[in-house]
Amino acid sequence: MNAELAHDSRASLGEAALWHEGRLLWVDIDAGTVNRFDPVRGTNESWTLGQMVGTVVPRASGGFVVGAQRGVGVFDPLTAQFKIIADPAGGRAEMRCNDGKCDPRGRLFVGTIGMHKPRPPGALHRVDSDWRTSVVVEGTGTANGVAWSLDRTTMYFIDTPTREVAAVDYDEASGRIANRRAVVRFGDDEPGRPDGMTIDAGGRLWVALYEGGAVVCCDAASGRVLERIEVPASRTTSCAFGGPELGDLYITSGRHASEPQSGGLFVARPGVRGVPAFAFAG
Repeated sequence: MNAELAHDSRASLGEAALWHEGRLLWVDIDAGTVNRFDPVRGTNESWTLGQMVGTVVPRASGGFVVGAQRGVGVFDPLTAQFKIIADPAGGRAEMRCNDGKCDPRGRLFVGTIGMHKPRPPGALHRVDSDWRTSVVVEGTGTANGVAWSLDRTTMYFIDTPTREVAAVDYDEASGRIANRRAVVRFGDDEPGRPDGMTIDAGGRLWVALYEGGAVVCCDAASGRVLERIEVPASRTTSCAFGGPELGDLYITSGRHASEPQSGGLFVARPGVRGVPAFAFAG
């Protein structure tokens, strides 16, 4: 299956795709923008925050929550104002927020990553609805995609350098996790590294392969890759189901000079449906 160009956004490093209220939220990390793409009109709204942006999620009380270079905070698209409230990195200027998503109770799980190579170890953090932060996975290289099983007992997450999708036992009431293990492994000889991730209504994981030009569908129970969607951009970064009945898979990418459509938003229709994203409860 091949993905087709939905919007020629020419992002430097698109990331964090998420469907919300009929439009696709996404960010351009290097350009420091929060974006909202309307596939019906074919238009893309963009707001510049003045710092690198790793992820955006909806906020239950309105607006968005953004994980950025200097912390996590509230963004109002009507006024374009961004107010940082929490700093998972604890004031370490060499770190920034990367990809992240909200759990079923509205807590934000977001990674931190070093700004420059060689990168210092990052972490996967939990930001509760009262904006208190805690580290849930230490020593990550590049904390990326996060998803929850349909029965809400397992959380999946990706630390890109490990070349695997990990699973942990997840307690919905407390947000605590335990018992980390690998459920999908990508070999060193396979093209691309796992980046962003989403889950469909059948419980299958869809993983974007950075420098692999693809999104693959994986069965967490067997660890098998079931399907592959080719993307005309090698720096494939994240994916999210959207559109009517959540049947369209939207894909973000990063720019590469030799690839004309790279940095664009792409769409594929794999014949399955996604599940609604969770909003931040604070």
